[in-house]
Amino acid sequence: MPIRPLPDHLVNQIAAGEVVERPASVVRELVDNALDAGATRIEVLVEAGGLKRIEVRDDGGGIPAGELPLALARHATSKIASLEDLEAVASLGFRGEALPSIASVARLEIASRTREAPHGFRVLASNGDIGPVEPAAQPPGTRVEVADLFFNVPARRKFLKSERTEFAHVEEHLRAVAMARPAVDFRLVHNGREVFRMRPAPDRAGRVADVLDAEFVSGAIPVAAEHAGLALAGWLGAPTASRSQADRQYLFVNGRLVRDRVVQHAVRQAYADVLFHGRHPAFVLLLELDPRGVDVNVHPAKAEVRFRDGRLVHEFVFRALHQALAETRAGLTAGAAAPIGSAVEAPRAQASWAAASRPPGQVGMRLADPLGAMAALYGLDRDGADLAVAEAACEPVAAAGARVETGPEADGPPLGYALAQLKGVYVLAENARGLVLVDMHAAHERITYERLKQARAAGAIPSQLLLVPLSLAVSRREADAAEEAAPRFAALGFEVSRTGPDRLLVRRVPSALAGADVERLVRDVLADLALHDSAARLEEYENEVLATMACHGSVRANRRLTLPEMNALLRQMEETERSGQCNHGRPTWVQLTQGELDRLFLRGR
Repeated sequence: MPIRPLPDHLVNQIAAGEVVERPASVVRELVDNALDAGATRIEVLVEAGGLKRIEVRDDGGGIPAGELPLALARHATSKIASLEDLEAVASLGFRGEALPSIASVARLEIASRTREAPHGFRVLASNGDIGPVEPAAQPPGTRVEVADLFFNVPARRKFLKSERTEFAHVEEHLRAVAMARPAVDFRLVHNGREVFRMRPAPDRAGRVADVLDAEFVSGAIPVAAEHAGLALAGWLGAPTASRSQADRQYLFVNGRLVRDRVVQHAVRQAYADVLFHGRHPAFVLLLELDPRGVDVNVHPAKAEVRFRDGRLVHEFVFRALHQALAETRAGLTAGAAAPIGSAVEAPRAQASWAAASRPPGQVGMRLADPLGAMAALYGLDRDGADLAVAEAACEPVAAAGARVETGPEADGPPLGYALAQLKGVYVLAENARGLVLVDMHAAHERITYERLKQARAAGAIPSQLLLVPLSLAVSRREADAAEEAAPRFAALGFEVSRTGPDRLLVRRVPSALAGADVERLVRDVLADLALHDSAARLEEYENEVLATMACHGSVRANRRLTLPEMNALLRQMEETERSGQCNHGRPTWVQLTQGELDRLFLRGR
């Protein structure tokens, strides 16, 4: 068969297969065009889930009559004119493919009017054939109607789902886009019934509350960070509000709704210590950066982007989210400031808590005990407190357990004061809001874990020589990465040297990882260094070791605690980062308000 050029109509249908996947794809492209035109009001009218009809109306700048046929021509656009424009594109659309692609697989009518024109004009297109431009009654702005989607491509139509499913995709996309544009009025109508109307919101928080719910915004952790030309804002769902599916994860890059593996990996790392296994965090994140720093021309549907410096973006997002999650402490609402240094902070009691909870006669840890030896390496005892016992006292507690008022702080600290211990597992405390229940093992586990991590970060990680150095056969690329990252390996407690083009020799490993599979660990670290320029695998593995130490070194169930010990535990929870969850993501405390207690007993009814 001889080589010959494809007809324009077939070219457009091939392009439509990449751009137009389902009715939601049509809505996405038309709404993007409306936003690029400066619209402040967008209406989307859908019939039969978008299979029968989709109409998008806006009050944007409009299209001059002479340019209407060009709007339906392939690769005709007003948004870029050169390669430099493409590399710095800030508009949502830019390729000039959407309208001709839609017109090749549906019956399309586009009517538009500029603000200077006395009336509007329209043009019809069906199966790729474009009709003449005709006068039409049209307010300032643009109206695009798409009917009988895939009427001439029955094979594609068979792949579409039910009307309800297709409309759900339309609604989900429009709600997501509305979060990034709080000043725009959005309206969605399905089969003649108004589904929602989102009037302009005073701020993005108000719009997010409209799209998701007010409870998400009030319970979420706010994020705001700037560094090296990058700016991140948004909300992180509390770890206790995690979901079984990743259905509430919204990422906007320069106002564009996208999916990105770099940012998703950074989010997973940030939640690693506080999320229960198998659960997914909820978040709304808006990342802003120089348009030249992100390539949006990597996916036909513009649903993915590629960062020119992905390592910088990954590290920035991770640090911003990690810091926001770290600032949460038990007893505080999400995003609130830590109580350290506040007027209600009680004297520190870590040392007295550790001394009081140590079994009688135990004055130190035997180095024969591997857990005690590992804790000793980090300058800690088995309970996670300093080996040197200070003479710090617990906060004032009456002998009978009654709370002692200490001045103007009548409301007391966030977690209140201990009342009793229940079943040897839970601590009951009273605060200004009502009753607090604390899982004492989970809480002490988090406290011990955070102290172990702080001790590790305070100086060089203790390491030890291998009795027999480990020789590894690696790829030349991995050997190059190991040689370049030798100082980073050393800072992590490894001594890794290159002995040949594709050989590595491991002589020293961190003491905390002495029993690990060193070969597998080094290979995983090399892979992480190559992909993310961070030793995430090593840090995660070492954190798992520290978490195991913390679990075994924390107070156990059925251990009877005195009131001073329970109060000291509460104060430490208020001071410890991420103390709302244990190392495995389980909650450490629950608040029952006075109103909730009253409802249990039908008081006031």
